[in-house]
Amino acid sequence: MRLADFILQNIEPILQKWEAFARTMTPAANGMDSAELRDHAEQMLRTIAADLQTSQTDEARVSKSKGEAPDSDNVTSAETHAEVRHSSGFTIGQMIAEYRALRTSVLMLWMPPKEVNRADEIADILRFNEAIDQALAESVMTYTDNVDAARNVFLGILGHDLRSPLGAISLSAEVLLRAGDLPPKATKNVSRIYTSVKRSTKIVGDLLDFTRTQLGSGIPVRVARDDFFQACEAMVEEARAYHPDREIDMRGDTRVVAQFDRSRMEQVMSNLIGNAIKHGNPLTPVTVTLMAGAKTVSLSVHNEGPPIEDSVKATLFNPMVRNFQDGKVEYGAAAGLGLGLYIAAAIVDAHNGSIKVDSAADRGTTFTVSLPLIGDAGD
Repeated sequence: MRLADFILQNIEPILQKWEAFARTMTPAANGMDSAELRDHAEQMLRTIAADLQTSQTDEARVSKSKGEAPDSDNVTSAETHAEVRHSSGFTIGQMIAEYRALRTSVLMLWMPPKEVNRADEIADILRFNEAIDQALAESVMTYTDNVDAARNVFLGILGHDLRSPLGAISLSAEVLLRAGDLPPKATKNVSRIYTSVKRSTKIVGDLLDFTRTQLGSGIPVRVARDDFFQACEAMVEEARAYHPDREIDMRGDTRVVAQFDRSRMEQVMSNLIGNAIKHGNPLTPVTVTLMAGAKTVSLSVHNEGPPIEDSVKATLFNPMVRNFQDGKVEYGAAAGLGLGLYIAAAIVDAHNGSIKVDSAADRGTTFTVSLPLIGDAGD
């Protein structure tokens, strides 16, 4: 009896073994009945059997082995199984273990009879493993997509709900500081509260921006004709106020009119200047240079200091990646989540621009942002 026929004639014994194994996947399996434990296993087995009964060229076999099986518009039973297992609390490791157990159970039960020749036996086992791997790949992809979606929803809710209490704390601290009647020690403590809540608000903003990019909507920008130099100058002055002990020089053109989202680009400038201050040599100035060409405006932020390692550059603009120099210094967003540069790159991309970094021991580190003077970024 060929393997496909065996599966179809012995679905119930196979499902019993599947159910018995799934029941050991605690705590998620606790309280689940037989139908819930079996879930879409029968449909998957019938799909696998049907696949075994179809002819397959060597080219198709090679394509499937590389994960290049033909796409289908229909949701497969393996994909639905992953969704159900995710919602039921199964870990991805437990779901993968189900497939591993299924593979072993079927092959152990089959034990090729004598009338199946060696060539057919090998062919059936190869096709069966291909089909199991295909189903597993579909389940893993669907499961991880569900995890990502759940994480993004959580981050969005968290960021949204934190805004109100942080706003109340910030406003209260600001009122107390403006009153001017606090004793010195109280003034110092309230100033710390105000600074910390501002930092927390920035983290929340980064989380919300990150969530937008992960949900596919990207960073929203509303472009308008504005003076790029004034926006840049405002961010330089703000950095000087926050870091009175650091020298920040601004050079280049003093009037650059362009189409851009001022608040978003100020976010980019603040991040780049903040990184330069944090990671640059404190004894040398941070240099901000603004230059306008015929069709583009270029903003560069330069600092002296240890160069960014080549291995770090590859992930510098990736989200949630904390990069280290010399094994101890983090090079990334001041917020500490590794989101700042990622969000900066997303904002620049929304303006149809580009951002790049050049870093070497003999010339320091320079981040350069280039934007079209008259862009067509969406709102």
